[in-house]
Parts: sequence; structure tokens; C-alpha cells
Amino acid sequence: MKEEIKVQLLLNTDNNDKLVDEAGHHGLFPPLPEANDTSLAVAAAAAAAVTPMLLFSVFIAVLGSFSFGFVVGYTSPVQAEIMKELDLSTAQFSLFGSLLTVGGALGSVVCGKLTDYIGRRRVLQLTSLVFIFGWFAISVSQGAWLLDLGRWMLGFTGGISGFAIPVYVAEFTPKNLRGGFVILHVLMITVGVSAAFLIGLVTSWRTLALIGIIPSLVQIVGIFFIPESPRWLMMMGKNKEFEAALQCFRGGFVDITQEAADIRNSAEALDQIEKVSILQLFQRKYAYAHIVGIGLSALGALVGLNGIIFYAGSIFESAGFSVKVGTVALASFQLPSVVLGVILMDKCGRRPLIMISAAGLFIGCSLTGLAFLFEDHHFLGGISPSIALIGILIYVAFYPIGVGGGTCIIISEIYPLNIKGSAGSIAAVVSSLSSWIVSYAFNFSMEWSSSGTFFVLAGVCVFTLIFVAKLVPETKGKTLEEVHKTMSDVWQ
Repeated sequence: MKEEIKVQLLLNTDNNDKLVDEAGHHGLFPPLPEANDTSLAVAAAAAAAVTPMLLFSVFIAVLGSFSFGFVVGYTSPVQAEIMKELDLSTAQFSLFGSLLTVGGALGSVVCGKLTDYIGRRRVLQLTSLVFIFGWFAISVSQGAWLLDLGRWMLGFTGGISGFAIPVYVAEFTPKNLRGGFVILHVLMITVGVSAAFLIGLVTSWRTLALIGIIPSLVQIVGIFFIPESPRWLMMMGKNKEFEAALQCFRGGFVDITQEAADIRNSAEALDQIEKVSILQLFQRKYAYAHIVGIGLSALGALVGLNGIIFYAGSIFESAGFSVKVGTVALASFQLPSVVLGVILMDKCGRRPLIMISAAGLFIGCSLTGLAFLFEDHHFLGGISPSIALIGILIYVAFYPIGVGGGTCIIISEIYPLNIKGSAGSIAAVVSSLSSWIVSYAFNFSMEWSSSGTFFVLAGVCVFTLIFVAKLVPETKGKTLEEVHKTMSDVWQ
């Protein structure tokens, strides 16, 4: 039997079924008769799409997402302990919590240009280092200033990684799997939040900070073994490295000729366009992308997740519910919905899931607001704390599946390469500033009116649903190049 065996793969590219008549390393194997078993060919194509290197690269990338989720969840289980040990007031702790988003806003200013300039992999290495320094500063804090500095550093690097990770993953995953893989960014943030909640119940706040260093150490090592984004390499004019990286992601026995040609043609077309300055970003052809990107960035934060996650312990305490029981329930309810989102994102599409998610957030906020209203007026007796818990659990179950995951995916898809860095930075800054407003004002708003706080958030959820229904496009099943063309053609 011949050692050189040729397999024809049935691939779906640009909605046309095409037979790939070469396999192995750039067609070095001699041609053999065509395979007739279509189902076997399809199975082989699917297997080739998800390679060990692709899975490993996604895992290493989203370790940064886990790290950021750990940061987000850190404040809730340790709030009482830190305030007592370091003698912090409510205003001082609110500042500590909100500095995550202040740092995130500053990180967002540079995230796009930095990611474009030094590459996706190097940005991930840089953010891992800053995560380590930030956690160490918190762990050795003896007063508010070092505590705040560490929190700001974690926010700064989170603002960068929150942009770089989805972009990196979106640029090397196949179009039919892109949504599911990009939403893993949100899944790992949720896992990080839940891990911080649960571990924080059984450890001190200093130990919890040291534990936060571990995933960043693993990521720093793992990054040395994964390829750079093929699209970024193409944008930098590194043609040989581009083909080698794409082949590495797709597997040695997959013909990348057509995919490489599509990416190269798109890059060459963009190369003919004059470099875009900040002022030129707001040309008519980019307007639709900006409206969608900035709108989703703002609304994804203004629905209130940071306020609820940062200060979940105090919310449960205010509602008269056990903080430990509520925290465990909160950690447990987030994960199944994100897993469901991973499964459904490339089946149902981004828009339907975001709208369903926004409706669920409205129900959760409304129930929680009613619970606090009943508590204030001594209505329904001891039932109102349970209603508040149910409302919060509904909220955290519905957020990741759409508003958290779908918006992140769409923002990573809609900007063409020539404006992705600058436009992505603007969207990230808007997200961080909106998150800061929520995280800083939340405690004060709860002191003003607990029920009113959640009714306002419910109103934002309704506006989010309308915004998505009227303006946000569906990107499921399209290549990034097809998405970019659609966005630029809308108002031409």
C-alpha cells in the first residue's frame, strides 16, 4: 500500500461547496482517485477544523479572561474583611472597587494601538505580567494607597486584555465556529468570578490575591507555544509567517489555499486605503460600525453587572439574605448559562440570544427591585429576601448568554483591520467608563433607594433590547471580511 495517501475534504467556503484536491504540506503528495464517501469527507473536514493547536491556543488566550474574572469577583467575598482590617469607609471601598474600571478605561485607550503595534501574543504576555504585579501589590497592602494601586493595575491590564483576547481568538478560528470560541472569553470570565466567590469564602483576602497570580503564570509560559494571529501577520506584511501560522491552526493535512487567498485579498484591499487617523475614523462608511460597537459597549456595562458582582455580598445583606448562601448560589448559577451560550451562539445567532438575555435581565432586575420595595413597606414578610435572591440569580444566569457573550463577539467582528485598533479602543473606553459609572455609584445608589436602583437598571435592559432589535446586524456564519463589507455598505 502506498504511504502517500490523499484525502479530499468537503469544505463550506463562502456558502459554496468546494472539494479540496490537495492535502498534506502544500500538495506534496501525489494525486489519487477522488473519495466518494461524502459523509466521511465532511467528518474529516470538521475534525480538521478543530485541531489540537487551535484548542490549545484558545485555552491559553482565555486564561487571561479567567484572570480578569477573578479580579471582578474579588471584592464581593472580601469586602467586610478588608474594610475591617484596613479601616476603610464605604466611600474608600467604593473607590477601591471602581478603580478597576478607571484602570480599564486607561487601558482601553491604548489597547487597540498596542495590540496592532506589538501583536496579539505579546500583548497577552504583557497583560499577564501586569496582572501578577497588581495582585502582589494587593496581597502586601497595609493601607488604602497600595491596595488602590494594585486594583488600578489590574483594571488597566484588564482593559487591554478584554479587547485583545476576543480579537485574537476571532482572527484564527474558522467562521462556523468563531462565535462559540469567542464566547469562551465570557465563559472564562464567569468561571473566574465564580472561583473568586467560592475560594474567597474559605481564604483570607491576602491569600485570595496570591491565588489570582497562578493563571497569569501559566499563561506566560503557554504563550511561547502558540502562533501569532494569521490576520495580524498578514497585516504586517509577514507572508511566510502568515501562511505558517494559518497552517498550524488548521492542521498539516488541510489545504489553506482558498482561505489564505481570501485573507490576503482583503489585506491587499485594505492596503490600498489611506491609513485612518482618529478624525477620519468618523467617516460615513464607518458610522454604522461605530453606532453598533459604541452602543453595545455602553449598554453591556450600563445594565449593571459590575455593581451586582462587585457588591453582591452587601446586596444580600441589605436584602436580609445569608451572604454565604447567596454567594454560593450566585457562583453556581452563572456557569450553566455561559455553557449554553457557547453551544447556541453559532446555532441561534448573536441577535436572538442578546435580546433573550436583555429580557431576562429585565425580569431579574424587576423582581429584585420589587423585593426591596416589599421589604421597605414590610409587605410579604420573610418572603422578600428570597424574591431578591431569585431576581439576582435570574440576572446572573441571563447576562453571559447574550448581553455578556453576544455583544463581545459582535464588537470583535464588526471593525475592519484598518480601523480595528483605533475603533476598538474607542469602544473599550466607552465600556470602561460606563462600567466605572455603575461600579462607583452603585453603593451610593443603593443607600439612596435599593428598589429604585434596580428599577433604573430594568429600564436600561428594555432600551438594550430595543437597540439590538432595531440596529444590530447578525454576523453568524459570515467571514470577518463579509461582515466588514456589510457594515461599510449600509450607509454608502
